[in-house]
Amino acid sequence: MHDVTSATSVSPVSSGLLYTLRVLVLAHAVSLLVAAMFAGQALVFTDTGIAADLGVAETHVMIGMVSHLIGLLQIVAAVLYWRPGRGAGWPALASLALFVLGIAQHFLLAIGLGAHVPNGVLMFGLLALTTVWAWSPAASRRR
Repeated sequence: MHDVTSATSVSPVSSGLLYTLRVLVLAHAVSLLVAAMFAGQALVFTDTGIAADLGVAETHVMIGMVSHLIGLLQIVAAVLYWRPGRGAGWPALASLALFVLGIAQHFLLAIGLGAHVPNGVLMFGLLALTTVWAWSPAASRRR
C-alpha cells in the first residue's frame, strides 16, 4: 500500500545552499550600506552648491564594484537554491533585479544625483526585504 504521508511531507531546503545564500545576501547588504555611507561622505555642501570629495567618491565606486561581484555570486546561489534546491524562486529574481539596478547606478550618475540616489534607495529596500526573508524560518521551507 502507498504511504500518503511520506508523499506529502516536505523536507527542508539544503542547509548548505541556504547558508551560502544567507551569507551572500548579508554581505551584499553590508557592502551596499558601506557604499551608501561613503556616498554621503563624498558629498560636500558649499555656498555655491554640491561638490564631491574625489577620494571618498573613488572609495564609493570601488565598494560598489565589490557589491556587484557579491551580487553576481548571490544570483548564482539564489538560482541554485531555487532550481535544484527546490526553494522559492523570487530570491533569484530579486537578486537579478538588484544586479541590474546596480549596473544602472553607473549610468544614472551621469544623469545626476536626482536619479542615482532614488535608485540606490530602491536597491537598499529590495535588499533589506531579501535579507529579512533569507534569515527567516520561511527561507528553509521548500516550495
